Amino acid sequence: MSSAYLFGVYQPGHTLLHRAWVGAKVAGLAAFSLTVVLVRSMPASWLFLAVAALLAVVARIEPRLLLRSLRPVLYMGAIFGALQWVFYGPSRAIEAVVDLLALALAAIVVTATTQVNAMLDAFIRWIRPLRHVGVDPDRIALTVGLAIQALPGTVALAVETRDAARARGLRHPRAYLTPFVIRVVARAHETGDALHARGIGED
Repeated sequence: MSSAYLFGVYQPGHTLLHRAWVGAKVAGLAAFSLTVVLVRSMPASWLFLAVAALLAVVARIEPRLLLRSLRPVLYMGAIFGALQWVFYGPSRAIEAVVDLLALALAAIVVTATTQVNAMLDAFIRWIRPLRHVGVDPDRIALTVGLAIQALPGTVALAVETRDAARARGLRHPRAYLTPFVIRVVARAHETGDALHARGIGED
């Protein structure tokens, strides 16, 4: 079973990025992402990738964790780059793939140096003023937390379902897409029933 996820899991440490305020890291990631998207330049793209790589070095992220987290991005980048190459040429394709890698690497740095609970606590503080307009910050945080926790499980279900279909000699995508959807929906119902049994989500 593959354990490759889009975002890196938290890696304990005492680096400058580990000790940095969660809000600063999230704001920095947002500013960096916006800059990468808005600036269209091949030299700038390589500069962005170098900055993201430098941050990964400063955070002392394990190479194995980094490569595992980047693996699905590389697959997606290959497909995306091929399409860009066909429609817009090699220069545009290379720039797009390098930008994608820079964005993914920066996101991995943030998630690898920030505990999920710390990020959720910060998120609750940020949306707490919305209580005045009827928003429940705790319920939103619970939803976000469940979504974050569900991502690895959903990836695992996809891989298990695909491998089971291949083991039976079934190669058509429909052979594992349908069981995969059924299993995801079943897991969602199980999660909902568990929350309901604990009285969570009831008015």
